[in-house]
Amino acid sequence: MKKTLIWIGALVVGAVLGLLGLGWLNEVMNYVATVYTRLFQLLAVPTIMLAVISTFATFGSKGSGRIFGRTLRYTLLTTFAAAVVGAVLFVLVAPDNLPLETITAKADAVAESPLSTLHSQPSYSDHLISIIPNNIVKPILEGNVLSLLLLVFAVGIGLSKLPESDNKAVVVKGLLGLQELLFLLIHWLIWTLPLGIVAFSAQLSAQVSAGVVADSIGKYVLVVLCGNVIQFFIVLPLFLLARGLNPIHVLSRMMPAVLMALFTKSSAATLPVTMDTAEQRLGISPKTARFVLPLCTTINMNGCAAFILVTSLFVMQNGGIALTLPTILLWILISVISAIGNAGVPMGCYFLTLSLMSGIGAPVAILGIILPIYTIIDMVETAENVWSDSCVASMVDSY
Repeated sequence: MKKTLIWIGALVVGAVLGLLGLGWLNEVMNYVATVYTRLFQLLAVPTIMLAVISTFATFGSKGSGRIFGRTLRYTLLTTFAAAVVGAVLFVLVAPDNLPLETITAKADAVAESPLSTLHSQPSYSDHLISIIPNNIVKPILEGNVLSLLLLVFAVGIGLSKLPESDNKAVVVKGLLGLQELLFLLIHWLIWTLPLGIVAFSAQLSAQVSAGVVADSIGKYVLVVLCGNVIQFFIVLPLFLLARGLNPIHVLSRMMPAVLMALFTKSSAATLPVTMDTAEQRLGISPKTARFVLPLCTTINMNGCAAFILVTSLFVMQNGGIALTLPTILLWILISVISAIGNAGVPMGCYFLTLSLMSGIGAPVAILGIILPIYTIIDMVETAENVWSDSCVASMVDSY
């Protein structure tokens, strides 16, 4: 409770500093926020690798297989539910089409953005093929989480299948020792985190006061944010209640991780905090937390599924594509599959949605209108993703 109050205090202090509008202060806060984001990204890759390998090696592939099955089941159910909520809200609210001149005026926002390079990127099927690593070092250097998971699954299962011997014991003990060292570094970073929260909060406050969110597009934003809120406060708690878990207890214990996700806008960068919070505050078994949470960080993207669906429908509608029931159902499926394969990095959903819309010839210039307010959407989505990860881990652990 004390730590949570300190973090909330840091949030308030940062918001006040950002509203002051001092250029030099904003630059300092941006610098500190960047440092913290990079540090957590630095720890994210080894956290995933050591967590999955050590869990397989010590827990055994048979037990891990049951955990994997339950994790995948809850991931699919919660992600599908998020997409359905977004679709229902989109139909009920029915956002209007944007004026043609507005789309034309904002076309340069996408053309000048580095995201426009996605037009020349390989197809989504090529992306899936590229996930299969052909170099043992490349996935680590690039931080390619999906390739890393394939690699560490193979190594972990291989260790679990090795006959018991002194050599196997040395390897497993070495991995566990490295994991303990990593968690010590994470504890140190978390101890200094209030400074990072001040910086993140100031950064956001300065953007809002500068008018980043002023040019909103009304009903579309309402659908996206309301969909996230419903999933966060209604749908996911219902899943917990169905497993006999108290949603208020789980959320209060996992609040540090949810707040961290809100500001980093990266579930992968937040992973070290999520794992530490789940084990130390919520009391989830380390064997469960260190297997389920790294997996969920990669495949459990509730907020991303809702964003991909609602944004795709909005863009297609503006492009003159009729949104019939079969079309909406098809895009619910596409959004769920796409979200599962999305990277847990800032603006990952934006990248992916732009790629999907480019592939079908929809007016991607609309994404240039969304871009100025995506910071807020990305924050809410990431917080929901980490909250969903926490729910899945709690439900799996309850078995």
